[in-house]
Amino acid sequence: MKKDRVMKKRVSRTLAAIGMTVCMLGCLVGCGGTDESAIDMQEAVAKENSAALSGTVTMAGSTSMEKFANALAESFMAKYPGVTVTAEFTGSGAGIESVLAGSVDIGNSSRNLKDEEKSAGAVENIVAIDGIAVVTDTANTVTDLTTGQLTGIYKGEIRNWSEVGGPDEAIVVVGREAGSGTRSAFEELLGLEDACAYANELDSTGAVMAKVASTPGAIGYVSLDVLDDTVLALSLDGTEPSEANIKAGSYLLSRPFVMATKGEITAQSEAVQEMFKYLESEEGQELIKSVGLIIP
Repeated sequence: MKKDRVMKKRVSRTLAAIGMTVCMLGCLVGCGGTDESAIDMQEAVAKENSAALSGTVTMAGSTSMEKFANALAESFMAKYPGVTVTAEFTGSGAGIESVLAGSVDIGNSSRNLKDEEKSAGAVENIVAIDGIAVVTDTANTVTDLTTGQLTGIYKGEIRNWSEVGGPDEAIVVVGREAGSGTRSAFEELLGLEDACAYANELDSTGAVMAKVASTPGAIGYVSLDVLDDTVLALSLDGTEPSEANIKAGSYLLSRPFVMATKGEITAQSEAVQEMFKYLESEEGQELIKSVGLIIP
């Protein structure tokens, strides 16, 4: 019965929009309307559809996706005032657990889904690509590491910056907590699963940034889109972490931003489906780029 009511509501909205379009087109034809009038008509129909959409969209997951998720929520609610979007930042693993449990609509993950998560019903919807930047405190004189040097540092085999051309200073290895999508992607890309010798394991991207910025000799990894002048981003094998280099495939550390759903997008609520359509639109693509991410 509930599905029938929802379907009738959608059909009613669609018919109303079509009727409005036909009526306005008839007026334009009868009056010799201009192209500008046609554009005004299209905008009016779009506003009508935006005003008609209502409901909620709940998200939880990756702390690396906080900037993106907040921007998406703000922009989407501005376009659809009848929809309320909320986001919590609990870590990628927790986000996927939440969507599978049915406590949220979308589980945000800054890594690919695991086979067991997919088997449980989670669907991997990749909405953007993000780079992972390796960062140090700004006083560090090392600006480039080879992949071998970076893995040596995180395994605990290289313990002093002097061993890689830097000052005689102990290396403080900073990383994310178990369950972090950034940690999972970083370790997988470098073949470091269960091999890292962390001095600090922190529970958010912001915490890693703050720790590295304030700790002499520290090294950490963060999402490319949160970089600022409080830390120094290192090149890897002579290649800077940049959108152009990630697109070219020359920078190693990149990962997907996933908005996981329980079941296909078409099985979700009208508001959730509309959010994914929004991300595929020109406006949504501009939003992705505006927060420093790459369109997949």
